[in-house]
Amino acid sequence: MRKDAIRKFVKENTFKEADKIQNDTLVFQEGFLDSMGLAMLVDFVEQSFGITTNDEDLIEDNFESINAIANFVELKLSSE
Repeated sequence: MRKDAIRKFVKENTFKEADKIQNDTLVFQEGFLDSMGLAMLVDFVEQSFGITTNDEDLIEDNFESINAIANFVELKLSSE
């Protein structure tokens, strides 16, 4: 379910063909989101899932794909 919400957000905020986004698509490397998209994505994740991201969380590994974002959210929820 979290992946669905994350995928929907990414698709609604991309500059490219949204139907090409898969769970393992590298959304920044492949140009679907930019730095402003990252800021919006972090805000969306915090608001939607009730987590807080710290500066050390803002690394590519945590936000590179829908799978990575969902894993990051699960990790944050289990540690808070």
